[in-house]
Amino acid sequence: MPQETKSMSSGPEAGVGSASPAGWSVALSDPTMAMDVLEKAFDYRGDVKLTLGDGRAVEGYLFDRRKGKGLEDSVVKLLCPGSEEPVKVGYGQIRHVEFSDRDPAAGKSFETWMKKYLEKKTAGEKASIESETLD
Repeated sequence: MPQETKSMSSGPEAGVGSASPAGWSVALSDPTMAMDVLEKAFDYRGDVKLTLGDGRAVEGYLFDRRKGKGLEDSVVKLLCPGSEEPVKVGYGQIRHVEFSDRDPAAGKSFETWMKKYLEKKTAGEKASIESETLD
C-alpha cells in the first residue's frame, strides 16, 4: 500500500475548533475518538508525543500509518530523534496524544506564497521564485 499524502485539514476534529492542532493534548477515551485523533496526528506536520499504555512515551514526526479494521490492527510510524529506524506503534497501545506547540508548515501554503510574491511585485520590490531560507 503506498504512503498517503499529508494534507492540512481544518475544522472541529477531536472536539477542537481550530485549523491546526498545534498545542493540543488529547486523552484517547474510546476507539472512534482514537482513530479520529490519530488521523489528525498523521495530517499534522509537526511532532507528536504518544504516551503508551505502559507509561512509555514516543516522540517524533508521524510520517506513516496503516489503518486496519480497528485499533488492534492499525499502526503508526514515527521518525524519532536519536533513532536510525522508524518507530512503529500500534494504535491500541496509545493512550494519549500531544501535538507540538508549533506546526512548522503553518502559513507556508502555495496560496500564502503567491500572495506574498504578488504583494512584493506590486510594490516594486524584488520578488523571486526561490524558496525562503531559514535562519
